Amino acid sequence: MESDCSLCPYISVAEAKLDGCQLKQLSENHIVVGFKKGDSIIKQGTYSTNIIFLRKGLVKIHITGPYSEQIVKLAKPPTYLGLPTTFGAKVNQYSITALEDCEVCFIDITVFRNLLKESEHFSYEIIQALCRYEIESFRRCANRTQKLTRGNLADVLLDFANNIFQSDVFIVPISQTEIGNLIDTSRESVSRMLSEFEKDGIIRTTGKQMEIINKKSLELISQNG
Repeated sequence: MESDCSLCPYISVAEAKLDGCQLKQLSENHIVVGFKKGDSIIKQGTYSTNIIFLRKGLVKIHITGPYSEQIVKLAKPPTYLGLPTTFGAKVNQYSITALEDCEVCFIDITVFRNLLKESEHFSYEIIQALCRYEIESFRRCANRTQKLTRGNLADVLLDFANNIFQSDVFIVPISQTEIGNLIDTSRESVSRMLSEFEKDGIIRTTGKQMEIINKKSLELISQNG
């Protein structure tokens, strides 16, 4: 696995703003670790000593609440995971689990914070990433509470197609129970709505493979909530 950050094909937009000496610091203070599907990458409540950068694979971010576990979002590379811990709490506020085989970069948190102080361009890109994350969280919260379940399910399927896989044909990466968790409904409701979407000619499923065959209709369901 590539250890020289200046040669890494997965380098982030923020890291690309660093100069040669700063990239050398990063190269000397990180390690790339492989995870298998189902492996826990970080656990909620554990002490954080690293910044996590997802190079390959797909993960779910989930948090244990007062009564049950809640899936917050799915994340694909290249992206930082756990950035709020960089500036705030020293304890991981959520868990991250691999949904497929992954490669993750663990960056020493002290070195990362020093680079934030040294490079305004690097800091600007990290702040931008945090702002995007916050806006996305607000939007997702509003959708969950204000849209009907059909609209939220349509959002999830469109996110799979447009953002995560960038294809209208994909393998659904999580179970129907987990989809229900993501949109605050039951597995039975997810199963029923997927059957309705298929009956209406919006999707086609074969096992865990799904094809969106009428994206316009799915977008209308999403828009109308």
